[in-house]
Amino acid sequence: MQNFDDKVAVITGAASGIGAALAAGFGAEGAKVVAADIDLAGAAATADAVGDNAVAVEVDVADRASVEALADASWDAFGQVDLLFNNAGVFQAGLMWERTQADWDWVLGVNVYGIINGVAAFVPRMMAQDTEGHIVNTASAAAFVAGGFSSPYVVSKCAAFSLTECLALDLAAVESKVKASVLTPSAIDTAIAHTARVRGERYGTDESEDNAFVVESLSKMTATGISPTDVVGPVLAGIRAGDFLIPTKPSYANQIQVRYDALLERRIPPMAEVD
Repeated sequence: MQNFDDKVAVITGAASGIGAALAAGFGAEGAKVVAADIDLAGAAATADAVGDNAVAVEVDVADRASVEALADASWDAFGQVDLLFNNAGVFQAGLMWERTQADWDWVLGVNVYGIINGVAAFVPRMMAQDTEGHIVNTASAAAFVAGGFSSPYVVSKCAAFSLTECLALDLAAVESKVKASVLTPSAIDTAIAHTARVRGERYGTDESEDNAFVVESLSKMTATGISPTDVVGPVLAGIRAGDFLIPTKPSYANQIQVRYDALLERRIPPMAEVD
């Protein structure tokens, strides 16, 4: 896909951060935008910033019925969907053995089932259009290089990467005109460390000291990261080139090499050095 004019882009996690930046970026390229988020007010602000060719839809990506409703709303609004960004994501910190069932359910529900639900709700309809389409799933550099005190997040992002790899292979096997890519951001100046604000009553809260420590550390790290708007260029270029992997920082190739060198030597890879 080279031209985004009059294409329809559905973006989850669009209330802020990378999602809001993608909405603005693809809107500037002439695309119509469906800004979706569990934070409807935030999604509406994003849609308003894009302009008349954007709508906001409330969605809980962990809920299959909610994502199906998002798909219905997208086709009702614009009659087609050409680009799907399964971008919604949350973060949970802490030692693995201290994480509750609710912690895991929340993170895997959004970061993993959010993608699974998006694929189930959108891909069959996108394929039925028999036109070129593209799906971009947001994973993380954490899919390649693990860090301590963040197992739910790291596990979910490894799964997001593998899900996208399987999706791309499945689409290729049936010679679909729909392609798939995985976005692997490193440190981005977003509020990912504070996503617990939308955790909701179903999952409760985590007031443990180790969670607070990691959240504070992550907040400091992301504050020094690149702007979400700097992610748009690599995504545009990656889709146009048909790339499977869309990194935000080429220097991460070095850490990927370190990881796989360690695995080939049957050693545990070193902890990530995120920049």
